[in-house]
Amino acid sequence: MARALVTGSTSGLGLEFAWQLAGTGHHLVLVSRDEDRLRAVAEQIRDVHQVEVEVLPADLSEPAQVERVAIRLTDPVERIELLVNNAGYGLRGGFLEVGVEDHVKQMDTLMRAVLVLSHAAARTMVQRRRGAILNVSSLAGYTTAGPYAASKSWVTVFTESLAMELKGTGVTATALLPGFVQTEFHERASMSMDGLPRITWLKAPYVVEQALKDTAKGAVLSIPSVKYRTAGEFSRIAPRSLVRAMTSPNWYRRLQARSVQRSRRRASRRNLHAPWQRDGED
Repeated sequence: MARALVTGSTSGLGLEFAWQLAGTGHHLVLVSRDEDRLRAVAEQIRDVHQVEVEVLPADLSEPAQVERVAIRLTDPVERIELLVNNAGYGLRGGFLEVGVEDHVKQMDTLMRAVLVLSHAAARTMVQRRRGAILNVSSLAGYTTAGPYAASKSWVTVFTESLAMELKGTGVTATALLPGFVQTEFHERASMSMDGLPRITWLKAPYVVEQALKDTAKGAVLSIPSVKYRTAGEFSRIAPRSLVRAMTSPNWYRRLQARSVQRSRRRASRRNLHAPWQRDGED
């Protein structure tokens, strides 16, 4: 059986990757900084699927712990055929509202860890002439929505570059660029997304299924759903001045204002009565 290593595997897309890969017979190495939750997820997967599940607690914002994961990727016996670089998180607040130490830890997780782990995996996989790297990026990388968007832009460009370098080696690199996905991501960042229309959301099982299909085909970019592929193309060809105007760091404040206005309009349309009142009574 093939073996996959998934970072950020106890929630969101990472958890979905773990379950779907186990369902297709992959042995797993699950990486997360929450050891208790990691072991609970591993036990649940073992109870359902006949696969080996190894746990590797690691905080990927810490270089020494990233190195432990990198060493695991080079194991010549229990070899990793698929690396899923999924770990990541958002920060609430503008660039100047968040302490620089928090920004640095986020960048270490979103970029440095992806660089180090991709390097370790690719060198080992090229020697065997087989393997795949799937880096979870975001369509936010085509926008100007702060440091998070900038880091995802880096992940996309890095993965495209890596894919070209690996061409002909038997190893592939794919960047997953989802839009808004129904996971714990925004909740954990204390970000309310109530102002977004329901049509903008994708379900995690669909996103992961499409990402794994595209990775199996060796696609460089995986953008689930026609609407987001269209949005991605528009973002790439639109004038940067327009992109900046539409996706500046103030987009979240505008979203919240829209949510408040919508709630007020709904309340104004309701004919509210106290539960003890009857129609026609004052």
